[in-house]
Amino acid sequence: MNPVLKFLKENIGRTLGAFAPPFSRFLDGVIEEAEEGRLVMRFTCQESMLNPAGLMHGGVHAAIIDEMTGLLVASLDVPHLYVSNSLYVDFLGKVRAGETVRAEARLVKQGRTVINTECALFNAENRLVSKGICNLINTGQPRVIG
Repeated sequence: MNPVLKFLKENIGRTLGAFAPPFSRFLDGVIEEAEEGRLVMRFTCQESMLNPAGLMHGGVHAAIIDEMTGLLVASLDVPHLYVSNSLYVDFLGKVRAGETVRAEARLVKQGRTVINTECALFNAENRLVSKGICNLINTGQPRVIG
């Protein structure tokens, strides 16, 4: 099993902790489910994540989607490092400070050059608040982790 996937499975109910780079620690997601091709985490909207309207900033929605899809690809058994090549986000609902969103990422298509993923964010009432599609591209560099 890929070491990243193994780590995710072993840490369900926890954050990424010291494993995470600084921006990931800022987002502070808690792992809920992890399997090959699927990842679920939850994130709490902090005051530092708000736009002037008092709602979760669109950039935070996009950052969570990017975080989830990148981590999903890192958990796959691929020999090279993949990075985000494109990210498309639809903003469909509101998230206020203190509210939690559940992010569900899944693998759509895995190629040697591009991996296509999707991620959806749901509020506490299980309403879709944003969704995104991310294509990650093979850098040709060896994996950094695992």
